[in-house]
Amino acid sequence: MVLSEPVAATGPPDASPNESASMIAGRRYWILIWYGFLLIGVVGAIASAYWGRQTRGRNLDEILRALGTILLSIGMLLLLYGSATLAGQVLIGVALLLFIGAFWAGRASDRAPPGPGRSGGR
Repeated sequence: MVLSEPVAATGPPDASPNESASMIAGRRYWILIWYGFLLIGVVGAIASAYWGRQTRGRNLDEILRALGTILLSIGMLLLLYGSATLAGQVLIGVALLLFIGAFWAGRASDRAPPGPGRSGGR
């Protein structure tokens, strides 16, 4: 037994990446679901951009969430299709960073001291 031989992570040893991707249970439904999430992300990005114009960009967390949703959806679709798995994994990693950034940006806006135009002031 040689320990340095590469071992396939999914599917039989002679299966191509597209064949192992087809072994996912309900793959067609998952693809439809992730296209739905992609649509939600695009609509959210448009709404966030419009809202950002109205609030002078104080909704950075919403914009980051929308971009994270778009990148996560594209990454998952790439993985489900099995065409560009490395690119899909990178997009999912970037989406995770965007979601963390959205959480941080949302928390930072909650910690802002109340000013004259905000509730809590005299």
